[in-house]
Amino acid sequence: MSYLTSDIYRFSFRSKIALGLVSIFALAGFTWPFFAPSQSIAHLAQYFFWAAIPAAAFLLIAQLSDSGLDAKSVALLGTLAALLAALRPLGAGAVGIEPMWFLLILAARVFGSAFGFLLGFLGMLTSALLTGGFGPWLAYQLFAAALVGLFAGSFLKKVRGRLEILILVATAIASSLIFGVLMDLQFWPWALGADTQLSYQAGAALTENFQRFITFHFLSSMAWDIPRAVLTSTLIVITGPAVLSALRRTQLKASFLTPVEFIERSK
Repeated sequence: MSYLTSDIYRFSFRSKIALGLVSIFALAGFTWPFFAPSQSIAHLAQYFFWAAIPAAAFLLIAQLSDSGLDAKSVALLGTLAALLAALRPLGAGAVGIEPMWFLLILAARVFGSAFGFLLGFLGMLTSALLTGGFGPWLAYQLFAAALVGLFAGSFLKKVRGRLEILILVATAIASSLIFGVLMDLQFWPWALGADTQLSYQAGAALTENFQRFITFHFLSSMAWDIPRAVLTSTLIVITGPAVLSALRRTQLKASFLTPVEFIERSK
């Protein structure tokens, strides 16, 4: 049985503008090491983006939440965010094994990119609250998870069946690798000190730092990114059809954003 449903929440024009501006700002927060001209500027940029990215992201969340989520949508968002937070520690973060990603991708597929963005952000935040995973990396994790949800719900929404599962597997692999790169970008500048061949060098040429980062990433993080991609893809193949069906039934029966109408009966 197929369920021809539409996104329960869409980006308004103002939300798209806000998303674009915050995304540009966050991209600068991830890539600043390649452009900092000196060590002193690098330190200032690092602390600035640690504080500014969560502030910008929370402003975006406020803008999105103000634009039409009804009570049922908020309840569903909270429930799924709690499930993501409960799933994430099951792998204890070992070699990238975090079961939360398959549910985020499937939910974003059903409920749309805007909902996926909110769910990724709130799911990661709830996980941090439960596990005490607070630190300068959290702001980057929040935005990277939100981008995974945005990406997963953005294309080929009418495809169903085996082709849909293949698309979701490709999404899982790409998301796992992209998330690993983004997390390494925030970790690399201060991970190795300044005395190794892979260390970040403030003021060095862009190509030199880029080569150092790529080598660092492949040597240190592919052992995390590949298991994350394999686990997420496997869970989507095994559970995808059933979970997608359940989520679509939920969307259909709950009639999200359908206005309540009172009809006066004639006597």
